[in-house]
Amino acid sequence: MPLILIFIFVFSNGFSDDFITHFEYGQMLYQNPRGIGCHECHGLKGKGKPIVTYKENGKTKKILAPEIYSLPKKRFFEALYDKKAKLMPKYFLTKDEVQSLYDYLRAVNVRAD
Repeated sequence: MPLILIFIFVFSNGFSDDFITHFEYGQMLYQNPRGIGCHECHGLKGKGKPIVTYKENGKTKKILAPEIYSLPKKRFFEALYDKKAKLMPKYFLTKDEVQSLYDYLRAVNVRAD
C-alpha cells in the first residue's frame, strides 16, 4: 500500500498545472516580455538606470529610467495601462502578467536585502 501512495504522489506531481514557479514566471517576463526586457531600462532589480547619455552645453546629461521596484501596486499598473502614460511601452501584457512582474520585483528585492 505505501508503494502505491508513493507512486501516485510522484506521478501526480509530474502532471502539475504549473511547470515553473510564480517567481520564475515573473523573472522570465521581466527579462524578456515580447522581445525586450524591462531590465534593459529599469535594471536587473527594478532600481532604474541610465537609458541614454548626451552632451548639452558641454555637460554630460543622462535620461534615467525610473525606479519601479518600490512603486505601490496601483501606480505600477497605471504606468502600463494609463492612456496618459506616453513613454512606457505597453508590450500587450495581461493583468496577470503585470501582477507577476510586480510580485517578482518585490520578491527579488527582498531576497537581495
